[in-house]
Amino acid sequence: MNNTMTNNTTTRYSRREAPFRMPIQHAVLALLVDGPSHGYELRSRFEEAIGPQWGELNIGHVYQVLDRLVREGLVTRRQVEQTNRPDKHVYRITRDGEGELERWLAEPSVRLRGYRDDFFLKLFAAARFGSKKVSQVVAEQRSAYQQELAGLTRLQDGYRGDPLVRLLIQAAIVHTEASIQVADMAEKESSTLGRTGQRRDRGRARATEALG
Repeated sequence: MNNTMTNNTTTRYSRREAPFRMPIQHAVLALLVDGPSHGYELRSRFEEAIGPQWGELNIGHVYQVLDRLVREGLVTRRQVEQTNRPDKHVYRITRDGEGELERWLAEPSVRLRGYRDDFFLKLFAAARFGSKKVSQVVAEQRSAYQQELAGLTRLQDGYRGDPLVRLLIQAAIVHTEASIQVADMAEKESSTLGRTGQRRDRGRARATEALG
């Protein structure tokens, strides 16, 4: 990457909110730092670099990302003719694109909308039916987490030679282990959760009847 970026480029992105916040767009910029590339090649390189834990990258989404990067002036697009094949578009990162990537790398990754997990919505709903239902939901969720953990452990063995992919899998293992701990805590609180949920619903029911 060219480190001699103009002050104007740095200022442009430090004095206002970034043009987007989706990390995949910055990953595409990072891939283009290595040189010009086209959509299918970018998808293949991303999946190879990150590994299966991230999931497949839809090629339509890749081109949506590239279109937006072009509109933002962070990437240029050039049409290349091919013999006996459709023409392809080759993308190249711009100086502004390098500046945006540097800005993103300098920022810590933070949750912008709080912590969300569907498991807590299930606990919220189960609490309305009492502690027994809470315990059933927790047991099912813990079992799913344990199966996921076993699968991740097996997957890790196949990527010992790839440090980035192995690190991502290890991070998934740590998160899953933490989720199991949360499920254990929820089980300990199942009686309290059930009583609280039912008490709130009974209170609202009485209030509704009084208004009626």
